Amino acid sequence: MTVLSLETSAGRRREAPLAGLARAAAGAILPLGLLVVWEGMSRAGLIAGNVLPAPSAVLAAGIETARSGELAQHLWVSAARAFAGLVVGGAIGFVLGVVNGVSDAAHRYTDTTLQMARNVPHLALIPLVILWFGIGEESKLFLVALGVFFPLYINTLHGVRSVDPQLVEMGRAYGMGRLELFRTVILPGALPSVFVGLRFALGVMWLTLIVAETISSETGLGHMAMQAREFLQTDVVVLAILIYALLGKVADVATRALEGLFLGWRPEFQRVGGAK
Repeated sequence: MTVLSLETSAGRRREAPLAGLARAAAGAILPLGLLVVWEGMSRAGLIAGNVLPAPSAVLAAGIETARSGELAQHLWVSAARAFAGLVVGGAIGFVLGVVNGVSDAAHRYTDTTLQMARNVPHLALIPLVILWFGIGEESKLFLVALGVFFPLYINTLHGVRSVDPQLVEMGRAYGMGRLELFRTVILPGALPSVFVGLRFALGVMWLTLIVAETISSETGLGHMAMQAREFLQTDVVVLAILIYALLGKVADVATRALEGLFLGWRPEFQRVGGAK
């Protein structure tokens, strides 16, 4: 029986990479199909080039901007802004979510204020943020950090408060201190919700960055798109949009990889990994 179980586990490990490739191929079918239809309609004259350039034209624009070094420069600047805001806002949101999750007193005094602030659209604060910080990097960092703060705060708070109380009591019965209890019981139980918050935060991060860079910026993908708009370079504008979409997908894939790394011990993640 033990040998059979070991053989079954080994077989699943061998099938896992193939299953991952199959899932990736299945997920790429629809985007590739849309690109083929888009290209065909453009070549047939059903879509005007000045309205929506063909994928081949967008690819040519990407190759040209990559050769000049412009694309790499703007991409690096945008990625640095985005992830700096994610680190700052995400760290604050995670810490406050944990504190309000484990402390009733902290939750009582701060959560109401945070929930009120959450309902204010952070992009509506752009005129005020420009007055506070000007049009430099500080304003963009603040907006991105504010945008990612609330998804991580809400989901971390929910995750901590959703941990099974019986597990917490069991940990206390075994003599665990507060730090050990948090590290071995509360944090692992809250991690699924934290990762959900992270995935939401990544979407908000790119959305906020797009708006911030198109309003007031001299570098970044948003600036590249706005400059291309001034010169009626629709292919470059579409290129910037597609790059944002690809960056969002890469960030989501990275988050899923982290989920598999930190949550592979949970039965539901093992089940999902083998079924997909």
